[in-house]
Amino acid sequence: MTNRVRGRFAPSPTGPLHFGSLVAAVGSYLSTRSQGGEWLVRMEDLDPPREMKGAADDILRTLEGYGFEWDGEVMYQSRRHDAYESALEVLKHDGVVYACDCTRKEIADSSIRGIEGPVYPGTCRAGARAGRGVRALRVRTDRAVIHFEDRLQGAQRSVLETDIGDYVVRRADGFYAYQLAVVIDDAEQGISEVVRGADLLTSTVRQIHLQQLLGLPIPEYLHLPTALNSQGEKLSKQTLANPLSKARPVPVLWRVLAFLGQQPPNDWQSLGIPEFWAAAIGRWSESAIPRQLGIILQAPE
Repeated sequence: MTNRVRGRFAPSPTGPLHFGSLVAAVGSYLSTRSQGGEWLVRMEDLDPPREMKGAADDILRTLEGYGFEWDGEVMYQSRRHDAYESALEVLKHDGVVYACDCTRKEIADSSIRGIEGPVYPGTCRAGARAGRGVRALRVRTDRAVIHFEDRLQGAQRSVLETDIGDYVVRRADGFYAYQLAVVIDDAEQGISEVVRGADLLTSTVRQIHLQQLLGLPIPEYLHLPTALNSQGEKLSKQTLANPLSKARPVPVLWRVLAFLGQQPPNDWQSLGIPEFWAAAIGRWSESAIPRQLGIILQAPE
């Protein structure tokens, strides 16, 4: 495996790209390219019920229209079930996963709230209850304490059992959980740095936990400020974020650079796409990114 810096952008095809997803793509791309590294694209199409027909192809066309150039072929998680099942077998062999038959309502009724929702109380740790079908597979957290240094957000610490609880690695509907798939794929692709939105900080501690359990390399992490609407909500399909315009990409890219604290000159908005990227890569400054979890956009996205 090469020691060259290798980053990635991994969108979910639940809808078209919007300004918030472009922030993650641009931050990752500029971080990797400014270090002379390789940049990969992975399609996180693990959740068919949430996917929008044609969204994956639309995302790739949008990235191409905005001048992104990725290395190698696009990886599709939907084609990697064997790799995820193999990882589950390792976890089963090591005795760190167990079957869970709890419903969401049961968990909500018997849990305290953690850093992002109900903390699973460990109901099925001693074994699933008789007469009930297995609903999911969970990983034991066993008081694991995860520390990591985020390159932007600083020192992070989480006691998984009390902050999150034993978490799902295979869902009740049989689909593999994002946390497991992303860990296996980052290792497979030799990802050395993960640059993405700060809304995924709580996912990172679970992913590092799985990397430790599976003996996988741990990338460096940098969590960018999340783009928020005027109500303080993350831009997403659920909050009706506008799709990216394909007509004039450079002014939109310029706004992303400004959002990331790069202070791009106004005349960059009239550059061609290749010239814009060359200038942005040459002036990329990680230290200029606002050290915030989220930033409310001051103009329509």
